[in-house]
Amino acid sequence: MNPEFRDAVYQIVAAIPPGHVSSYGAVAKQAGFPRHARFVGRLMSQLPKDTRLPWHRVLRADGCIALAGTPSGEIQTQRLLDENIPVLGDRVPRQYFI
Repeated sequence: MNPEFRDAVYQIVAAIPPGHVSSYGAVAKQAGFPRHARFVGRLMSQLPKDTRLPWHRVLRADGCIALAGTPSGEIQTQRLLDENIPVLGDRVPRQYFI
């Protein structure tokens, strides 16, 4: 994977403030690679367990947790709830998107 894309994605995700979320597609677009949302998802899935990058703030464009019903999805949901971001039916309301 292109290291420039990877570094841009990491910087963009790191800049998502607590209490807000973004989508894989929006992150890819900001990184200068529109239509590369799946690559953003792949990067998030390859992060080390002890990462400080707020990967949990990146969701599908429709606000759904991509891995709902899995252990990773449960961790993501809990982290969002810990930031006072409501998760209703595995979905975050649009007003929390930046």
